[in-house]
Amino acid sequence: MEPYFRSVALTAISVMLVCSCSQPKQVESPSGKAVRIILVGDSTMATKSGYGDALCARFKPELTCLNLAKGGRSSGSYRAEGSWEVVQKLMTSNAQFSQTLVLIQFGHNDQPGKPGRSTDLATEFPVNMAGYVNDVQTAGAQAVLVTPLTRRSFKGTQLQNDLRPWANASMKVAADKHVPMIDLNAISYSSVQAMGEAEADTLAMAPPPPPAALPAETGDLAKTERAGAAKSAFDRTHLGSKGAAHFSAMVLKELLLVEPNLQAHVNAGNR
Repeated sequence: MEPYFRSVALTAISVMLVCSCSQPKQVESPSGKAVRIILVGDSTMATKSGYGDALCARFKPELTCLNLAKGGRSSGSYRAEGSWEVVQKLMTSNAQFSQTLVLIQFGHNDQPGKPGRSTDLATEFPVNMAGYVNDVQTAGAQAVLVTPLTRRSFKGTQLQNDLRPWANASMKVAADKHVPMIDLNAISYSSVQAMGEAEADTLAMAPPPPPAALPAETGDLAKTERAGAAKSAFDRTHLGSKGAAHFSAMVLKELLLVEPNLQAHVNAGNR
């Protein structure tokens, strides 16, 4: 090869090497966080009284986890008060994330006897849940329906489960809409039944008072599921740190079954 052509060839090769090595790395998203999870629900998921914050803490900081669950809300009142509008505004930034998952759990406050919150099981609750799914899908995100966490009220040795009809309704909506479903009601019920009342009581926000001071079953539910944030007192609905850790581990396990790609974002100690 002539010296001139050899020089040109070497220069061309050098330029190609420089170009191939100096390409900028692709940025996953403007925020640097490729996946986002938004939690929507009632006090059993909310900050200080539910498992939501404990669930978020099980993920690495690279994953954005927002707990927007609020105490005392039902599938109807959460939207009516404007809380769902906040979620919808957040979902306008879905393009910044490779995936946005919205976990939706209602049922506790949809039951009869809660003025301004209760919904009809046959005609309102399923429509409300389907509406959430539709909005999430329209926004380009992924809805995951979660059945209501069990209460921990026993009659003798048998755990009661009056939330099962709402769980079944949520499951039907998930099947009809072809979205992932976590049957938290079933797995939490099984766990609490197996541990028994005494151990289940240690999952509450505060230690139980002496037996004589406990309210009657119906009074217990009416007292502790008022609208707004849960009070820092014993009841068999809301969760302290031990309960939050126990049930958030359950939800994470089930969530990884329906969204295996999240495994890479889980803290090593929670895998």
